[in-house]
Amino acid sequence: MIVFRIGHKNYATSLTASGVNGRWAAAGRPVIYCAENIPLAFLENMVRRQGVGFNHDFKITCIEIPDDLLISKVDESELDPDWRDPYDYSHCQPVGNRWFDDLRMPVLKVPSAVMPESSNYVINTLHPDFKQIKLIAVTELVPDARIEDILKKYPGA
Repeated sequence: MIVFRIGHKNYATSLTASGVNGRWAAAGRPVIYCAENIPLAFLENMVRRQGVGFNHDFKITCIEIPDDLLISKVDESELDPDWRDPYDYSHCQPVGNRWFDDLRMPVLKVPSAVMPESSNYVINTLHPDFKQIKLIAVTELVPDARIEDILKKYPGA
């Protein structure tokens, strides 16, 4: 399976994780967040970017997860109704933290808070099978120029 992430050009060429606080993993748990397709990866990036940087500052990273790796799955029906709150990760972090800490599966499939009908993938960089996950390509991010125009109008950009 191929998954995608949109990342700053300075960090797009390696499979590294900062370990910062995120929806599915508390600070100190280095995970890589990916999406099932490029449009979803772009939307996820846009809502987090909040006016910081323009499209030419970002790249698309294509990551291969071997088909034989086990993937844990979180179904939206298992989550609290407020799980999508952009400022409160308390509904999702316990689920992701348990998955991260138990080291049973290297990848966690989760619903996207941006588009819940779609899926994101969280990769545990400390899992023993992480070495099987490969960065296979880094390509240019070239969305419609109108999106760049929207970013330029954002205060603080």
